Amino acid sequence: MTIRVLIADDHEIVRSGLRMILDAQPGIEVIAEARDGREAVTLARALRPDVCLFDIRMPDMNGLEATRALAGPDVEDPMAVVVITTFDLDEYVHGALKAGARGFLLKDAGPELLTQAIHAAANGEALIAPNITIRLLAAFANLRTGQPTAQPVEPLTAREEEVLRTVARGLTNAEIADELYISLSTVKTHLASLMGKLGARNRVEIAMWAYETKRITT
Repeated sequence: MTIRVLIADDHEIVRSGLRMILDAQPGIEVIAEARDGREAVTLARALRPDVCLFDIRMPDMNGLEATRALAGPDVEDPMAVVVITTFDLDEYVHGALKAGARGFLLKDAGPELLTQAIHAAANGEALIAPNITIRLLAAFANLRTGQPTAQPVEPLTAREEEVLRTVARGLTNAEIADELYISLSTVKTHLASLMGKLGARNRVEIAMWAYETKRITT
């Protein structure tokens, strides 16, 4: 199955570069480009791409607003959004992840990491690059020191705590299964339980909760 991607960036040269990289990958096709967030939202709703790749800083409507419009908590059928930026500690990134983005990359991440992020988002997972997003999550968690963090509706089991930490470290389902010596189906069961207990919509929100509660630090 081909993963259909929508790219949104206000710089044509960046859009062209991203398109060139992604179109060269087997199983990925860029179906449209947008010059700003408002155009991106319009195209996404019309074309229903499998993954939206959004720059954070765009005119008219920024990547944060576009992400919230397509993947926010009030969206009935949220889309997969990956945000990409020049800045590894952009003040908008935490908001974008809260708005429902499934990953965060720097523009110099390279073809391999970019491709992994697209595949992860399309599969309902989230790429949390250890050298970028985890550091960012920890930084914002530190800013929230003293603020109450929502507690789980039920206590986490010991195994769920283990899975929580692996997700926060950026491991995929397969990597979690290998590290904890459990099956993929068991990993998925634990993730579903974690999302239910934490009120999280995706892996990124699970990771954010782990950092905010100091389960894991850099």
